[in-house]
Amino acid sequence: MNFALSEEQQMIVDTVRGFVETEIYPHENEVERTGVVPRELGQEIARKCKELGFFACNFPEEVGGAGLDHLTFTLVERELGRGSMGLTVFFGRPSGILMACNDEQRERYLLPAVRGDKFDALAMTEPDAGSDVRGMKCFAKQDGDDWVVNGTKHFISHADIADFVIVFIATGEEETPRGPKKKITCFLVDRGTPGFEIRDGYNSVSHRGYKNCILTFDDCRLPSSQVLGEVHKGFDLANDWLYATRLTVAATSVGRARRAFDYALSYAAERKQFGKPIGANQGVSFKLADMITDIDAADLLTLSAAWRLDQGLPSNREIASAKLFATEMLARVTDEAIQIFGGMGLMDDLPLARFWRDARVERIWDGTSEIQRHIISRDLLRPLGA
Repeated sequence: MNFALSEEQQMIVDTVRGFVETEIYPHENEVERTGVVPRELGQEIARKCKELGFFACNFPEEVGGAGLDHLTFTLVERELGRGSMGLTVFFGRPSGILMACNDEQRERYLLPAVRGDKFDALAMTEPDAGSDVRGMKCFAKQDGDDWVVNGTKHFISHADIADFVIVFIATGEEETPRGPKKKITCFLVDRGTPGFEIRDGYNSVSHRGYKNCILTFDDCRLPSSQVLGEVHKGFDLANDWLYATRLTVAATSVGRARRAFDYALSYAAERKQFGKPIGANQGVSFKLADMITDIDAADLLTLSAAWRLDQGLPSNREIASAKLFATEMLARVTDEAIQIFGGMGLMDDLPLARFWRDARVERIWDGTSEIQRHIISRDLLRPLGA
């Protein structure tokens, strides 16, 4: 077992961290204050990312990406996790699910997304269908060679900057041992399609500047050429996509936790009370010990899960474990960092309160902690017939 990064991986980590520190950190306070990322700033971040050769680094070289393996790409996501998501979203990582595009769709969606000419967003969640994906109500009815779509999606991340949206829609129903469940099909929907509207979503305390949107479909007519993959097979595509997104959430949680820890460690060494640094007191030093142990454990879980993907090994449980542990670790670490700072930790002069608020959503999106525990326990018990 060799836990060392290769020379190339270490160079990538250093480059991305430097990018985040120089191109992202300086704009974070303004984005936090206004909740808005100016369009020109987003375009500038994307342009600089392309100059570095990192745009669409999660895609294979044959389609124009950098061809990073899962482990190396997870290292990239870990470093991006240090910065504001409202800004790092422009460090382009198109949805990997676009690799399912057929030849015609590759020209219209995949290749422009990899080049950075188009941005995508992915839409699954509905007001009445969160964890229960196959309970969605947004429905497409076939009409000749077209599909007519009606319904609503919400909590759709960064759809405000998307040129097209990858949407999962119910297209039928089937009987299962647990009752009727929707058959799901994935569609590619362009901004501006008649009957399709992207509206502002809700104001969130987490990740300000990283917008969530509401999508509405009102007799929206889509030709069959807009189906991504196979009709009724969208749930299989979604499961493949969720591997990557859950790993990303775990990795970004580790990056953000390390940034919060660095603040707490420096403060504990510098801040003096009763004539000595507060870090000399076990009440603080033991917190630091627990925090770094938590972070390192989450890091190793996450990188191990990414390594398993690269080896072609079963990874569903391991990715769920990484997502579960890393997101709950982030909550603990940000809370303890604030405790070490005391009242100053909650002031806008420091980013700790932002880290603390941002941490809360990580246990919800891309599969709640409860869903991750379900995946893990099911993986353990099914082989035993339970």
